[in-house]
Amino acid sequence: MNQQRWLAKNFFMFFATWGIFIAYWTGWLINDKGVSVSEASEIMGFGLVARAFSTMFIFPYVSKIMSNKRVLIFFTLASLIVTVLYIPVDSFVGLFIITMLFSMFYPALLPAMESSAATLMQHGQIHYGKARSLGSFGYVVAVLIISMLTGVYGEQTILWTMIFGLTALFAIQLMPAPQILSVIPKPENTKVLSMKSLFKVKSFAGVLIVVILLQGAHASYYNYSYIYLQNLNVNAFYIGMILNVAVLFEILYFLKADTFLTKWKPSSLMLLAAIGSTVRWLLIYLFPNMPMFVVSQALHALSFAMAHYAFIQYISKTLPKEQIPNAQGLYSALAMSLSAALLTLLGGMLYEIEPGLAFLGMLIFTVPAVFIILLTKKRFDY
Repeated sequence: MNQQRWLAKNFFMFFATWGIFIAYWTGWLINDKGVSVSEASEIMGFGLVARAFSTMFIFPYVSKIMSNKRVLIFFTLASLIVTVLYIPVDSFVGLFIITMLFSMFYPALLPAMESSAATLMQHGQIHYGKARSLGSFGYVVAVLIISMLTGVYGEQTILWTMIFGLTALFAIQLMPAPQILSVIPKPENTKVLSMKSLFKVKSFAGVLIVVILLQGAHASYYNYSYIYLQNLNVNAFYIGMILNVAVLFEILYFLKADTFLTKWKPSSLMLLAAIGSTVRWLLIYLFPNMPMFVVSQALHALSFAMAHYAFIQYISKTLPKEQIPNAQGLYSALAMSLSAALLTLLGGMLYEIEPGLAFLGMLIFTVPAVFIILLTKKRFDY
């Protein structure tokens, strides 16, 4: 069994479906299922709440009673079944219920993939970076394919492409996997540190608040960029290419972060990320045109990638290894889900007033982040 190849295939196929979900799901609900922008915002916003619940409770529980391989099979199959249920449903209530179920299962595949990768890193000689880069490549490929398919066949192809992608991912899970991933976890013999004890680290609460603000501020970008570009009369074929610009700059940042930012403290990285995020949303609001939107995509390397890297750097240097999973759980649930859920609802209301306001509204999170960092970085030196 070639562990490197197995991991690369899984990352590629999962992130191909992730590209469909992140870039197109809200637009698909609006354009193919016929819900309004505010209704889609409510559906996706509460979906993020369900995702946070799953990340903090369902995924950890399932991981304690199943092997890595069975965890992947369980969440992939459940995601596929729920996705098929979308086909006959057109009502708001029906779409809301199905999306809650979908959000309970599908996003949990992300930590499931990362957990499998971590297990392989502990027990085998694999190159995580190379495998993960194929995941980013899968994301880019999916967005380009969807942009072409929707331009020719319409919005309904988004759902069918997701079903195809999850079917392919499920087929991969049924293939032979590295033996270590089939081992059922044993009850831990040592006392697990609680999440509550994280806050005894004097700087952790402040850092967590900052990343909650910075990652939550991407809510309008993730949910409304597709329909915003449509509103600017951008051809569907080019929308996928434009959305991929951010991913390319994200990849470039991660490739170089360990070489030219080794002397930067997490607080300095977070400050630059907060400033870059503020500038990014201001540019989109002040210059509502396609060229400026493309230019603003370069700032994704700061607003998302740098903030994420800074948090990972902080917990790796500050926390004991036993607490890192707890910190990542809080980060995933609060920064990547709940905060985005709150601003998704706000962004939807602002978008219906004026599309650009949905992006300007993200400053509600980014500007306070700047001041929190300035007020705490010298005191806690994080």
